[in-house]
Amino acid sequence: MLTQEQVDFYREHGYLVVADVLRPDELEQAHAIVDDFVEQSRYVSEQSGHFDLEPTHTPENPKVRRLSAPASYHPFFDGLMRDRRILDLLTPLIGPAIRAQGDKLNMKPADGGSPVEWHQDFAHYPHTNDDLCAVGVALDDATPANGCMMVVPGSHQGPILDHHQDGYFIGAISPERDHIDLASAVPLAMKAGSLSIHHARTLHGSALNRSGRSRRLLLYQYAAVDAWPLGGVGNWDAFNANILCGSPTFDFRLTALTVRTRLPAGARRGGGIYELQKPLREKLFAAS
Repeated sequence: MLTQEQVDFYREHGYLVVADVLRPDELEQAHAIVDDFVEQSRYVSEQSGHFDLEPTHTPENPKVRRLSAPASYHPFFDGLMRDRRILDLLTPLIGPAIRAQGDKLNMKPADGGSPVEWHQDFAHYPHTNDDLCAVGVALDDATPANGCMMVVPGSHQGPILDHHQDGYFIGAISPERDHIDLASAVPLAMKAGSLSIHHARTLHGSALNRSGRSRRLLLYQYAAVDAWPLGGVGNWDAFNANILCGSPTFDFRLTALTVRTRLPAGARRGGGIYELQKPLREKLFAAS
């Protein structure tokens, strides 16, 4: 469980780092599973629903920037998503009734792993309330050199920023257009086995990996059970099957907040946020 000091820090700053959550044997197991997935990618040449490939990927030198929905592909990742060590940390932050809202493994291979430009998760999936967060489990040491996540403290208390360019949702902000000062951004450096938690409204991104070491970050998205996705639900039973703690409800909490539409969507050629942000002109991390 979190201390009151940690809860207060999260409330004020919109993020938190918790050290030493995974054991060394669990890290070893995770590395072996990920290495096997990367080996399988040798036979993949295009973006797919599972493999999101680096632009420099080849069969001889496979490079994967993201594994989509790892919990649906391997029981280790599914079990970790449900692990009480993680869920107990979230209870004082988003409540005791928790729904799994998505998962991915962002890889950042050594010597050029792709950046993710500045954005707020809530702009991608707005809900009726903002009791949503993402947990990042570090499978490697995360440092500024290998592109650890960076956050702007306190940005979760501000507005949802414009993630459009030329009238299309592009999944990234324009600090120059909207006069956003990123000077206060801090790196979430952490040792392998530690985890970060960031609020869905917290402004964040990550730089190009310029080091010779990989930075693999397993990301789980969680939501309060009474947060209703404004994009709707395709299957009620599947929606409720994602509840990890608590019970299904027909009553969803509506709080006073302003949300921005994701429409009209920019051209997405597979590859998730990387391809969505590809036409972005103001690439701060890529240019750094």
